[in-house]
Amino acid sequence: MKKIIKLILVFMSIITLCGCHGQKESREFIVTDSFDLSKNYEISFWAKNDTNINQVNVYKKAISDFEAIYPNITVNLKLYTDYSRIYNDVITNIATDTTPNVCITYPDHIATYMTGNNTVVELDELMNDEKYGLGGSEVRFDAPKKDEMVEAFMNECMIADHYYAMPFMRSTEALYINKTYVEKLGYEIPDVLTWDFIWEVSEKATEKDSEGNYLINNQKIMIPFIYKSTDNMMISMLKQLNAPYSDENGNILIFNDICKEILKEIGSHVKSGAFSTFKISSYPANFLNAGQCIFALDSTAGATWMGSNAPLVDIPKDKLVDFETVVRPIPQYDTSDIKMISQGPSLCIFNKEDSNEVLASWLFVQYLLSNDTQIGYAKTEGYIPVTLKAQNSDEYRDYINRSGEDNSTYYSIKIDASKLLVDNIDNTFVTAVFNGSASLRDAAGNLIESTCKAVRRNETIDDAFIKDLYEKTSSLYHLDQSKAVIVGSDLGPLPLTAKILIGAIGFAWLCIGIYALAERGKH
Repeated sequence: MKKIIKLILVFMSIITLCGCHGQKESREFIVTDSFDLSKNYEISFWAKNDTNINQVNVYKKAISDFEAIYPNITVNLKLYTDYSRIYNDVITNIATDTTPNVCITYPDHIATYMTGNNTVVELDELMNDEKYGLGGSEVRFDAPKKDEMVEAFMNECMIADHYYAMPFMRSTEALYINKTYVEKLGYEIPDVLTWDFIWEVSEKATEKDSEGNYLINNQKIMIPFIYKSTDNMMISMLKQLNAPYSDENGNILIFNDICKEILKEIGSHVKSGAFSTFKISSYPANFLNAGQCIFALDSTAGATWMGSNAPLVDIPKDKLVDFETVVRPIPQYDTSDIKMISQGPSLCIFNKEDSNEVLASWLFVQYLLSNDTQIGYAKTEGYIPVTLKAQNSDEYRDYINRSGEDNSTYYSIKIDASKLLVDNIDNTFVTAVFNGSASLRDAAGNLIESTCKAVRRNETIDDAFIKDLYEKTSSLYHLDQSKAVIVGSDLGPLPLTAKILIGAIGFAWLCIGIYALAERGKH
């Protein structure tokens, strides 16, 4: 029996070693006592711009100024025009351990990045470090302190009670309205529009003359209401109605009766020609500026594309129609309880073997939060700075107060869009973040897009259609599988080697018990 027990213990040791062999070692970042300024560091920064050269110039200036402060750090900029492309490239590079040092992203995406071993750096310790934390004593520039960050935006960067990102810019969605056409239809624009008002005016705008021209614009084309982001549309409508979407535990709750009624309502307005989406028709701004749309719903980050005098346009100048543009919050079900989504890019840092390389990345992230970068970037679109330090600065207040001085830097629609968010920060919301929340967001948009396409194919949007749509969407985005894994909790099934080891331990204790009883019996 003694020999058997010895053999079991040896077997357990072998299993333990086999279980460890070949596994990628988990790296945990530890803040170093000092940053080695004698060593050169090269870090990569993956950024997104809205095809706006002014944003690119802000990035380049920030990098140049930062490198002048820290000559031993070189920042390599890689630009993307779509957040999903950054997301896909990061996912691909995680497998080969070739992630960037810093990238612009969203918390939904970070939750998926974190399925690796310490892939994304937890920022709690870095933020609070006396030397290199936010506004730390060894930081060589005027960085914001923790209490100078907008708390609501910081909270959006928390996953499982820890910070895994820093907010970079914030935006929301806005309703850009052709006021001239609304008044021509006999309506006055309220401060906050209801969904009923939107649908009523949009339906009115579909009326045509005997030759097939729309009465409102005397053109063959008119799509009264176009929504850019249908995932945000569904999420916002559910939130306004206090309807389920998901919860903090990763439960998928979107496939409910309220969602069904929303889809039926949307389908009825697609059928009449009153509503369409970006994916079906194209950019709302293009139709708005051509007098072919009355309500263009898009991000405040796209404000410079909206209106007759917009500094950025994608249509020929001879197609522009002169009209008065106004900016309002997204439509509401209850105008006394405004709910609008908070969005905009955040910054995450990826773990590397060299702690000083991570620290170099953190210093660069802090520079992106400095007033010069924050205010410079906010001026490019309807973004607002994420720091109170920048928002309360004389430079930013001067910028906000000069609305309408020109149609470039002080373009009124852009500044109105910024003010919209500043005035409604307390009315914004975000959705729960978990590994799988990015897929759920895509699924929310797909429900609307699929409904719109089905109407255009003359399908009936009834209970049977929506039940089938729910099943297909759930399967397409893998929402029908087991509940999403919450970062920091369930880590999935045990590896085979672990199961064998646990079994061997249990068997060993059984043998020891039998042996002890046998020895006791001898006496």
